[in-house]
Amino acid sequence: MKTIRVAIDGPAGAGKSTVAKQVAALLGMEYIDTGAMYRAVTWAIIHENIPLDDEPQLRAFLASLRLVVEHDADGRQRVWVNGQEVSEQIRSPQVTEFVSVVAARPAVRERLVDMQREIARHKCVIMDGRDIGTVVFPDAEVKFFITASLDVRAMRRYQELVARGHEIDYETVKQELHRRDELDQNRAHSPLKPAEDAIILDTSQMPLAEVVERVSETIRQAKRGEQSCIK
Repeated sequence: MKTIRVAIDGPAGAGKSTVAKQVAALLGMEYIDTGAMYRAVTWAIIHENIPLDDEPQLRAFLASLRLVVEHDADGRQRVWVNGQEVSEQIRSPQVTEFVSVVAARPAVRERLVDMQREIARHKCVIMDGRDIGTVVFPDAEVKFFITASLDVRAMRRYQELVARGHEIDYETVKQELHRRDELDQNRAHSPLKPAEDAIILDTSQMPLAEVVERVSETIRQAKRGEQSCIK
């Protein structure tokens, strides 16, 4: 039975994680949230006060890091770092503010790319992030780049944070997303950009159900006539 790797890239707040989770459930694939992995590493670096400019110490810390991301029976994502559950902590404004800085470090990206490739070995996976189709799986069978306007993405992220109980205003969220866009797009190592063969979807005016259907049908078409692990 053939496996399939689906890459979904895009900027923060574009809805790629929501789409990826729903498509994975619909097609019986395994969803890998690489954003949660970078957030978990960021939380750990803050928690342990690891200096980013000390390359040997950073690499030693990353080599010893035990990171687990999985979903429980109710479909809720749970994240552990060195045996401690940090599912809520990794969504804090402090982690959100710092994650792009941490993710720009080559040592961090190299370690997590290795982990992501190992997780996806011999599985049907849908993985979302910033460089899945360009770096992690440049040979992925299907690639998408999901985006939306800054205003739409800021409102989505603002509503998500408020729902989680964070006290924050919309303009602060918008400014933070703009800052993250600049960092992600202009970093020297694995910058955010669409893969040359990615299907680009602007979801600013698209209902979620329509996006999920288009992504799902594209994946089905890519594997039509083959015996694969998708439904």
